[in-house]
Amino acid sequence: MSYIDGYVLAVPKKKLKAYVAMAKTGQNVWLKHGALDYKECVGDDLKVKFGVPFTRMMKTKPGETVIFSFIVYKSRAHRDSVNAKVMKEMEKMGMPKDMPFDMKRMVYGGFKTVVGG
Repeated sequence: MSYIDGYVLAVPKKKLKAYVAMAKTGQNVWLKHGALDYKECVGDDLKVKFGVPFTRMMKTKPGETVIFSFIVYKSRAHRDSVNAKVMKEMEKMGMPKDMPFDMKRMVYGGFKTVVGG
């Protein structure tokens, strides 16, 4: 069964273009080092009547939207190996001077797949 790194974050709409550019770089790096899939998704239908809306969970402010993202690996060991290579490369690249989101509000975790590939 595959392994997934998933995360959710709030991004100011005015910084969405910068976030997407950063995400494309991330996609290139993760796939280069062996991730099986990489998705970054921007909220579209967030005024739901069922469950807890992502906007409430993330405590979005006016002018913010929600990003839901995931990276797919063969296994947790594969994830750990890929992420070690990614972090090494990212260190060389350096962190962006102005992150397009508040990292303190990022929700993140690793997940074992129980249904599906």
